[in-house]
Amino acid sequence: MHAVIRRYEGVTDPAEAGRRVNEEFLPLLRQVQGFVAYYFVDAGGGVMVSTGVFEDRAGAEESTARAGGFVRDRLAELLPNPPQVTAGEVVAHS
Repeated sequence: MHAVIRRYEGVTDPAEAGRRVNEEFLPLLRQVQGFVAYYFVDAGGGVMVSTGVFEDRAGAEESTARAGGFVRDRLAELLPNPPQVTAGEVVAHS
């Protein structure tokens, strides 16, 4: 399995960002081959963190491409700063 974690800072409206991700982005992400799970967390203080889990690296990379397009097209005013992205192989889980 592979995971992708994105940290967004300077989020202007976490509730609206969460609504759009839930209603519009998750349906797109579920179409990615190898999709396992996705979480979008309001960490407070204008910080939101997403975590996506996929069966393989290709799915994780596809999610990054889809996330970039979605943020550009639907969330740019809410997530004004580029995310810090961390991705890699899952080496332990339960």
